[in-house]
Amino acid sequence: MATITRKKLGERIKELREDFGYSQEELAQKIKVPRPAISQIEAGVRDVSSIELANIAKVFDIATDTLLDQGVELKKYKEEQSELKKSAKGSDVRISIPQFNKDKFKNIVLYILEKCGAKPNVGETVLYKLLYFSDFNFFEVYEEQLTGATYRKIPHGPAPQEFIKIAEEMVEKGELKKDTIDYFGKRQKRYLPLTKADLTKLQASEKEVLDKVIDQLSDLNATQISDYSHDDTPWKVTPDGDVINYDLVFYRTPAYSVRTYSDEL
Repeated sequence: MATITRKKLGERIKELREDFGYSQEELAQKIKVPRPAISQIEAGVRDVSSIELANIAKVFDIATDTLLDQGVELKKYKEEQSELKKSAKGSDVRISIPQFNKDKFKNIVLYILEKCGAKPNVGETVLYKLLYFSDFNFFEVYEEQLTGATYRKIPHGPAPQEFIKIAEEMVEKGELKKDTIDYFGKRQKRYLPLTKADLTKLQASEKEVLDKVIDQLSDLNATQISDYSHDDTPWKVTPDGDVINYDLVFYRTPAYSVRTYSDEL
């Protein structure tokens, strides 16, 4: 990716703002910054934070890496995206969103539960966050989907939208056991594996990411891991109830990032 200067980034943001017909005040309201900040950004005299950049990209429906890539000509890019969207109308194709891998998802659920499902703190909420960090950490490191699951921003943190239906299927097939117990005065939904994960379906790189997430986070209770997920940039910048964009992992703070980036990016 060609390195972009602060001045060039400001020019690009101004071009997009004008294309969308927004005033500086309107854009400022959308990304929750003072109006003068937009003026300074567009003039190239103010840096754009990772969270601001993610919000700007969301407003203009453009990937953050595309916005930052000086080698991409915006006019040509917008024309190509317009054509792609036109050709996709009426089809089931989701532009830039890989297809959900149900079999991989099931095996990863089983793998995580085999490793830590017996811990008393690992109920449904903790399991959701372990799946989220597994999927998003893998994407940050390899720029490839692990399961392709869809995560939505809800009050208790990211939640995989496909989980409930798949878990019900697995319970019916005797692959999972679902239970509800009392855990320190609260009702906790728990899942225990009744069959083993098919390890032939998991690559070594996938197991490595899973093991690190399990090792680092599986001792946290529901409140702790939910609070932890709330400070991860992808969840933090996504509007309530919306689907969380995987591309946002590239704008994580150092505390959450699992990838080493070169200085020039």
